[in-house]
Amino acid sequence: MALDLNDPDLELSDLVYAYQSWVLAVLNDEKLNPEGEKLASEEIAEDAMNALRFLPAEVTSTVESTLARAYDVDAEELAELLFPES
Repeated sequence: MALDLNDPDLELSDLVYAYQSWVLAVLNDEKLNPEGEKLASEEIAEDAMNALRFLPAEVTSTVESTLARAYDVDAEELAELLFPES
């Protein structure tokens, strides 16, 4: 189910969930199961990029740093995994 940015019931928690889901999927794909089925689908990535447009940097930074610690990844490595073209 794609994130509907025009939904009047859309809440901040929905945006955080979309972004967090993508970060988790990327970490899982790259760190836990690099040879398995990929979780980071186009839809998850698209929802995350849409959410990223509206989330404050403090929120995305908190999501990233919390999950990076849980997966034992430093901030630079996580940034490279999430945004390899940057």
